[in-house]
Amino acid sequence: MKSSDEFLARRYFPAILCVECDSPIDALVALCIPREEAMDLVAASWRSEELHCILATVDGGRCVAALRTAEGRWAACNAFPEPCYTTRREAERQLQKLLRRGRRGYVGELAGGV
Repeated sequence: MKSSDEFLARRYFPAILCVECDSPIDALVALCIPREEAMDLVAASWRSEELHCILATVDGGRCVAALRTAEGRWAACNAFPEPCYTTRREAERQLQKLLRRGRRGYVGELAGGV
């Protein structure tokens, strides 16, 4: 059984950029999430003011994420949340292993209790 500290801890995962969009809905739709589901996911995410990541699974089991960039746009990414890392540095190290041929990527952050 996991302790409450482990459950509440932030977790990090690498994500490879597909395209940047102006809204989280557009980013999720670009990742093949149906528009209605994307709108539901975004509405559900409004509970948290500090949310910068929306993680979803498309048909077939592929994990995708819409990540807020430093510039305020939304990055539509293929996500690799398994395993989640306890530190940003570990996730960045794994991201560097995944990137090749000029690809760009981000480190996503999952809030505790996810």
